[in-house]
Amino acid sequence: MKKMIPLKKQSKRAQRAYHLSQRGSWGDVNPVSRTVESKKVYSRKKLKRVEEE
Repeated sequence: MKKMIPLKKQSKRAQRAYHLSQRGSWGDVNPVSRTVESKKVYSRKKLKRVEEE
């Protein structure tokens, strides 16, 4: 049985390996595409859409 060594006392490489194992994957979801545009921000694209209509 392995001895339990506190995470802070482990080497940087071992800490990194531990944290990598704890992280999950996003799968098919792209977190960048999920941002919501603020209504207060000036947008030239929005103005062009309004003018075309």
